[in-house]
Amino acid sequence: MQPGAQAGTGFPEDAARQPALPTVDAGTPVIPLLRACHLPPTLAVTAFTAAIALASGRRWGALPVGAAALAGQLTVGWSNDYIDRDRDRAAGRLDKPIVAGEVDATLVRNGALLAGAACVPLSLLSGWRAAAIHGTAVAAALGYNIRLKGTAASVAPYVVAFGSLPAFVTMAGRHGHRPPVSATLAAALMGAGAHFVNTLPDLESDESVAVRGLPHRLGRTGSLLTGVGLLAAATAVVVRAGDRAPGRAGVVLTRSATVSILGVFAAAAAKRERVAWTLSLVTSAATVGVYLTKGDLLAPRVG
Repeated sequence: MQPGAQAGTGFPEDAARQPALPTVDAGTPVIPLLRACHLPPTLAVTAFTAAIALASGRRWGALPVGAAALAGQLTVGWSNDYIDRDRDRAAGRLDKPIVAGEVDATLVRNGALLAGAACVPLSLLSGWRAAAIHGTAVAAALGYNIRLKGTAASVAPYVVAFGSLPAFVTMAGRHGHRPPVSATLAAALMGAGAHFVNTLPDLESDESVAVRGLPHRLGRTGSLLTGVGLLAAATAVVVRAGDRAPGRAGVVLTRSATVSILGVFAAAAAKRERVAWTLSLVTSAATVGVYLTKGDLLAPRVG
């Protein structure tokens, strides 16, 4: 989940020193609007959640789960760029669609509000307990966007939001049940690791506008080692989960996760932080895949 900073926090003395920004091209807002939602992680989290739902036996029920996850991610992603717009402008972040004048801030804000409104009924399709859990996850991510990004507790929303996703899936319906501890722990570790890796490219620009989350306090090397360690720990938890030994597919996916974790470290060490972030998504995909090869760990227990 990819959050930001507090709305209405302006930096006029910094903004005044920035070059004039281009005006919005109202005729072509679709691609910039998609970029503003942080599309790769949005699609990744949606796909992971839907895959977990399928593995838990939801079948067609995986569709509303995936739709609710997508709505939640759009809410978080768009609100991130909207809330962060003043800080991004002060930092000269012309890679951000709002700051670059590629999409109007009001459109991004309205998109976040509409996605948030849709998230509620879509989550309720899985039952009130599952909806409450998903609501907690989205609220945690929004808390990061609004306030916690610049504090030492910046990793906490990632732990809560990602750690809640397995329960959102398994607590659905009349026969809802708690997910295995391994699923919750692995998801929380993946979310925490993603936070540290995702922050690496923006450490300097964040510091320039007084954003000092936990990764900023640990520094570049500390954040890199922490992020890689957390991703590796998530994979290790998944590999050891359940009683069934991983089959051929599980072995291949485990090796893929290991290689991509090493790639995250190598890319970040070479100051290719964007590549490292992409590889962290690959790591998460492979780790989820390993879990899914272990059978019906997420399905309700009978008897």
